[in-house]
Amino acid sequence: MEERVRNEKDIENNKVIAALSYVWILCLVPLFLKRKSDFAQFHAKQGLLLFVLEIVGWLVFWIPIIGWALFIMVILFSLLGIRNALDGKYWVMPFLGKYVNKLNL
Repeated sequence: MEERVRNEKDIENNKVIAALSYVWILCLVPLFLKRKSDFAQFHAKQGLLLFVLEIVGWLVFWIPIIGWALFIMVILFSLLGIRNALDGKYWVMPFLGKYVNKLNL
C-alpha cells in the first residue's frame, strides 16, 4: 500500500515534466533532473527514443509516403505521450515501447 501511495505521489508531482519528454530535445530535462522519479524516467526514455527516431527521420522525411508516414507517426506518438503523461498514465508506445526497457540510463 505504501508503495502505491508513493507512486501516485510521484505521478502527481511529475506529470508536467514527464510530458516535456515528448517535446524534441526536452526529453533530456526529466532524464537528468528527475533521476529518482520512476514516472518521469519512464516517459523520458520513451521521449529519448522518439527524439532519436526524429533525428534519423530527418534523412527520410523528404521521401514521399514513407517519410510522410514516419513524420505523422512521430507527431502522433508525441501528442499521445504528452496526453498520457499529463493524465498520469504509463503509456507504452506501439512498436517502439518494447525497446525502452533496453535503455539502461
